[in-house]
Amino acid sequence: MPQYTPPLRDMQFLLHEVFDAASVLRALPAHAEVDADTLNAVLEEGGKFAAQVTAPINLSGDAEGCTLDATSHAVTTPQGFKDAYAQYVAGGWPALSCDPAYGGQGLPLTLNLCLYEMLNSANQAWTMYPGLSHGAYEALHVHGTPEQKASFLPKLTSGEWTGTMCLTESHCGTDLGLLRSKAEPRGDGSYALTGEKIFISAGEHDLAANIVHLVLARLPDAPAGSKGISLFVVPKFLVKADGSVGERNGLYCAAIEQKMGIHGNATCQIVLDGAVGTLVGAPHKGLAAMFVMMNAARLGVGNQSLGLTEVAYQNAAAYARDRIQMRSLSGIKAPDKPADPIIVHPDVRKMLLTARAYAEGGRAMAIYTSLQLDVLVSTDNDDERRDAEDTVALLTPIIKAFTTDNGWIATSHCQQVLGGHGYIHANGMEQFVRDARINMIYEGTNTIQSLDLLGRKVLGDNGAKLKKFGKRIAEFVDDEGTDEAMQEFINPLADLGDKLTKLTTELGMKAFGNADEVGAAAVDYLRVVGHLCFAYFFARMARVALDAQKKGDKPVDPFYTAKLATARFYFAKLLPETAMLIRTARAGAAPLMAMDEALF
Repeated sequence: MPQYTPPLRDMQFLLHEVFDAASVLRALPAHAEVDADTLNAVLEEGGKFAAQVTAPINLSGDAEGCTLDATSHAVTTPQGFKDAYAQYVAGGWPALSCDPAYGGQGLPLTLNLCLYEMLNSANQAWTMYPGLSHGAYEALHVHGTPEQKASFLPKLTSGEWTGTMCLTESHCGTDLGLLRSKAEPRGDGSYALTGEKIFISAGEHDLAANIVHLVLARLPDAPAGSKGISLFVVPKFLVKADGSVGERNGLYCAAIEQKMGIHGNATCQIVLDGAVGTLVGAPHKGLAAMFVMMNAARLGVGNQSLGLTEVAYQNAAAYARDRIQMRSLSGIKAPDKPADPIIVHPDVRKMLLTARAYAEGGRAMAIYTSLQLDVLVSTDNDDERRDAEDTVALLTPIIKAFTTDNGWIATSHCQQVLGGHGYIHANGMEQFVRDARINMIYEGTNTIQSLDLLGRKVLGDNGAKLKKFGKRIAEFVDDEGTDEAMQEFINPLADLGDKLTKLTTELGMKAFGNADEVGAAAVDYLRVVGHLCFAYFFARMARVALDAQKKGDKPVDPFYTAKLATARFYFAKLLPETAMLIRTARAGAAPLMAMDEALF
């Protein structure tokens, strides 16, 4: 059975030593009293919950899966899931970063992100139940009417009710402009919704007393395409005037998908049969309202793969230290044993360090972005808000796609470290691989994220957001460029920044003549930008670690030694991937589009 230890030391390093999170947060009116001790205390308790409550039921939950009663349409989650959720609610965890006006604790979003990384490491399938609820909360908090907020937000905040996003249909996929679900006015301000939705994570379960579905559908006068989509809040049980649960609404789970991974989460086919709902936001503007939840979900999915990368690395490293097989090529390392532990072999170390680097780089980018989110929602300075908004918009598709691609690579590497034992369910590693695979697909495939980054976030504003973020990197390069100890980090960072600027300009010019050039280059381009981000964050982490090593009043903390070793591995072995990516991005659309469709 796999084990999990929350990476509190690395989280604290990033929060306090690299990003000075307490100072950033204290400058915001909503978090004026936040300090490092508060952040640490919450993380420690959250880590205990993840390691002691949800991690032990991950393997069994995967084996058992969810069960649908075809008669009642009720879904039973795996043994232990309901009790774990009750403990989660009793501990006040759903309310952590929610608005105090609705019963929330009002703590920073950054804390919530760190908590969810640990929960995803421990049990991604379980974590999706409360995770989706937080997205529904955010959408209603921003776009809900006063009546909707009063009815739903206190219960979502407390965790008494959970939430979902009911978006796609069998013929749609990501192209939501094709959806057919209908919403007919009932004459009393509410609507009757009919249609069928698929792939609804946590769409039906036995964890909470009610499920609040946010559903996309078309009004009778809706124009065609994405401009004719409206958003509705549709609870599983209707809500009485006093806020209590009333009669069952007209929607039900028709089936749960039998899928490759995340077996403990009920991925549902939901039938809407005259279900009563109310409009969220303006008519035909549903996608704008839903994007609040979708963007939160995209950051959350990146966090899922970050969690899996971390737990896979921990278990693979532990295995590699204990497993003996063959002798080291450079001479016997364990003379008291019949073979050496496999961690002495260079390629095993390469696989382990790849996973470690992707975990530590992903964590740095996630925490940096979450701090920007805290600024975005809490600052009273308009310039700060705009800067934070641009940063979050730029980094969201990168976090979703780059982190999940890396998670797939990392979990596969860690499975390889275990050899045949990595293929066996009882050891847990093959579950991490299966669970990680969906993260590259849902909430907009990684190709969709790449098109969003290059087409909308970069070329769409003539590179303004990218230039703004690049300016921060350039300032760091200027500040550190004369320090000899930093050259191994600064020089490749500066070089990649220059190459990305040239590549962006070239792709922009080509796109004017043929829009397919964007589609041909987008996936490679996103990985290049992802590596630029990682190189920047690893350089910042290296700066802190080098400074810590200079303090000669006591022995050097091995944490900093390991951090520098990981950073050096990243720059030497992973960053060079960008040379290939830049070349393939420049190869353009012709090699992809030349073949006649009939020849495929």
